[in-house]
Amino acid sequence: MIIKSFETNKINIDKDNIILMYGKNEGLKKQLTDKLTSKFTDIETYEEKEILDNSNNFLENILNKSLFSEKQVFLIKRASDKIYKIIEEINLKEISDTIIIYSDNLEKKSKLRSYFEKDKQLICIPFYPDNDQTLSKIAIEFFKKRNILISQLIINQIVTRSLGDRENLYNELLKIENFSKSGKKLTNEAIKKLINLSENHSISELIDNCLEKNKTKLIKILNENIYSNDDCIIILRTLLSKSKKLLILSKEYEKNKNIDLTISAAKPPIFWKEKETTKRQIQSWKPQKLRLLIYKINELELIVKKNFNNSLNLITDFLLAQSISKTNN
Repeated sequence: MIIKSFETNKINIDKDNIILMYGKNEGLKKQLTDKLTSKFTDIETYEEKEILDNSNNFLENILNKSLFSEKQVFLIKRASDKIYKIIEEINLKEISDTIIIYSDNLEKKSKLRSYFEKDKQLICIPFYPDNDQTLSKIAIEFFKKRNILISQLIINQIVTRSLGDRENLYNELLKIENFSKSGKKLTNEAIKKLINLSENHSISELIDNCLEKNKTKLIKILNENIYSNDDCIIILRTLLSKSKKLLILSKEYEKNKNIDLTISAAKPPIFWKEKETTKRQIQSWKPQKLRLLIYKINELELIVKKNFNNSLNLITDFLLAQSISKTNN
């Protein structure tokens, strides 16, 4: 049974005891999990691989009632279709404990997703990235409650860095809050250094030139910046976020055939410094190509996670391939 992320008050944790949360918004998943499990003290966390490596042990833990608490919560992270059969077996039994499953994006053809959507006894909740307006509102409320004065420009930059995930946002907000408690002056420059906005700008510029198909500038940025394997997911998420926004603009441009109107009507508004870059990006991509790009980015993220030590080479090759592909006019 599907429940929207804003309808979670319908969940009764005492009865709805097998829940699938999937999608790219780890912060919102964690927020809901904390809310649902706030009254429980016995929570065990598993990675999917742990379960697959020793499924008998996991099933025994689930099916045998705990001697130390009335109800246990089992949290399964990074789940995929590989765990489908195990969940199916558990669902056929009568269990009193609660199982919460975290998954990344699950396609419509996913066995795990389909199983949860069709079974009325199971809960399936899709989580989508937060939009900039939602994240901006959260940040403004956070600073207001703590009497921290901060400019809207800095808030916009923090929101951009959060890449549609409120967990990333909270991490940055807490850095600023802790700095403000130290007694040091909270200037815009101090905040930029604190949340590494200069580093983020280089990644943002890297992606902008890739989407603009400016191969010369892209190579220059790659040569002048020392990116690490740890940066690769941030680079991919930035590319994904900007590609999704560009897709919306590209579809609008395809309708009205007026680049200036497309830019001026964009929501949220495009900063004046970014307008010319955005125009060139819109003119370089058609919607169908952007949809394919978004699919490839998601696919590459899975490959990168499995080949972490080679992730920088994978990312570099991918960005260069996009920058030299033919313009889609």
